[in-house]
Amino acid sequence: MDRHRKSFLVLHGPNLNLLGSREVGIYGSLSLAELNNLLLGEAEKLGVKLDCYQSNSEGDLIDQIHDAPGKYHGIIINPGAFTHYSIALRDALAGVNIPAVEVHLSNIYAREEFRRHSVIAPVVRGQISGFGPWSYFLALRVLNDLDD
Repeated sequence: MDRHRKSFLVLHGPNLNLLGSREVGIYGSLSLAELNNLLLGEAEKLGVKLDCYQSNSEGDLIDQIHDAPGKYHGIIINPGAFTHYSIALRDALAGVNIPAVEVHLSNIYAREEFRRHSVIAPVVRGQISGFGPWSYFLALRVLNDLDD
């Protein structure tokens, strides 16, 4: 890990590969590639390194988290549907000593009842939801400003 330049990992969970075409009224018209390009541009402005990864597989996301120590100063994670039931993803985040922020494009508290509970929230520094792509930008800024 470059001690002079912060590095962050963005993890996009299941179905986020469908951004731009999936329930546009809820998730917006921005594709995942467009979102990642905007995030990479923001990271460049902040002078930080950013890697983005998407998977529909819980195990792939866990492997990314397990590989993060020594490589990243923070993790931004949109766990998608795993938010509500993945104890394995929660335990992976709890098991690494890396600050993480949970993000959601939509306001999960204004949606169906089952979406209002996150098993991830108790093991991350915070949660940002409901601001579309801005949820990610806010998380990047927060993590960049943390001292640990």
